[in-house]
Amino acid sequence: MLIKKYKKNYVLPSSDHDEYRPPVWKSYLYQLQQEAPHPRRLTCTCEVDNRPKYYGREYHGMVSREEADQLLSVAEGSYLIRESQRQPGTYTLALRFGNQTKNFRLYHDGKHFVGEKRFESIHDLVTDGLITLYIETKAAEYIAKMTINPIYEHIGYTTLNKEPTLKKHLPVCKELTSLVRRATLKDNVHTTKYEKVHNFKVHTFRGPHWCEYCANFMWGLIAQGVKCADCGLNVHKQCSKMVPNDCKPDLKHVKKVYSCDLTTLVKAHNSKRPMVVDMCIQEIESRDGEKADISVNVYEDINIITGALKLYFRDLPIPLITYDAYPRFMEAAKITDPDKRLEAHHEGLKLLPPAHCETLCYLMAHLKRVTQNDKDNLMNAENLGIVFGPTLMRAPDLDAMTALNDIRYQRQVVETLIKNEDILF
Repeated sequence: MLIKKYKKNYVLPSSDHDEYRPPVWKSYLYQLQQEAPHPRRLTCTCEVDNRPKYYGREYHGMVSREEADQLLSVAEGSYLIRESQRQPGTYTLALRFGNQTKNFRLYHDGKHFVGEKRFESIHDLVTDGLITLYIETKAAEYIAKMTINPIYEHIGYTTLNKEPTLKKHLPVCKELTSLVRRATLKDNVHTTKYEKVHNFKVHTFRGPHWCEYCANFMWGLIAQGVKCADCGLNVHKQCSKMVPNDCKPDLKHVKKVYSCDLTTLVKAHNSKRPMVVDMCIQEIESRDGEKADISVNVYEDINIITGALKLYFRDLPIPLITYDAYPRFMEAAKITDPDKRLEAHHEGLKLLPPAHCETLCYLMAHLKRVTQNDKDNLMNAENLGIVFGPTLMRAPDLDAMTALNDIRYQRQVVETLIKNEDILF
């Protein structure tokens, strides 16, 4: 197996078919940003009545497009703010770029903006605008082809998903990017590999940053791209649409257990199911005196443990029986023929993400065992359905009356899953 050094403090693995190659960050767009025109504020030398308090000397009052064009012809990057003659009370940013004056409707809601991005100052807005205009004018064709032949196919996530053999324990290096972080982690061969989409959020990067999908510079002053809130992957917004669903959450980003997406949690902990589910169920079933992770001396009341388990499922942002699968299960519960109803439940299970299905299977097996002692605990499948139905599944965006009517079908779904756990899973 080939091993290539990355930096000088550690090594990264490669497979027999794909050798790891350190990324070659492309500088073309960075150079263009450096060449972009600088903003030149054109100040008004006379006093202007009724100037908005959030504008400075760049405000020229009510002037026409022609007058603004003449004033700004002095230099590229020059800008001023004027009040619209056609719509008094509205304001326009007039900006000189490409030897012509461009006019943008200007807004203020505590921050200045002409589009999606919001800025603390007009100067920052103009700076970012000039960079964007310059790069998109000079490199339109280049940008359109950025996602072709991405470095993402050769390094980091994609390479690591091909099960490379790792050298014992690789030392941790602070300079590792999110893209190659996983090379220092050992895969658990007993862990089911779940597919997970990246949780991308618009992000402002401090200092120069390069896209970890296409290796191109992320231009602009703010909101230059998106960052995965779970694994830290940084990419252009347009590149994010091309990234495979191979997010491997980093525990430094996933800092909570409750109210955390289930697939995100199990991927972050490299486990088949959420640890809290295993711990609670193992403790509930071990009250015969066997050693458990949650001490019986600390939690004497079993209701505290069962309450913690139900609270975990209730707090999931996406229910254990997901919103996508919810309508199918509701339809299944209304089928009168037993065989067809069971088959419909089986079809509903196929719609669940693997981590959700694995957790549901584990929970139903536990609840089936609980029903075997229903003479002592009074918890038969029907009663457990009443308790867990609304906890495991929630109606997606339905009105209160419809959601209320669904409760009896939610109970029936869970009851069916418990009674037929050995068949359905």
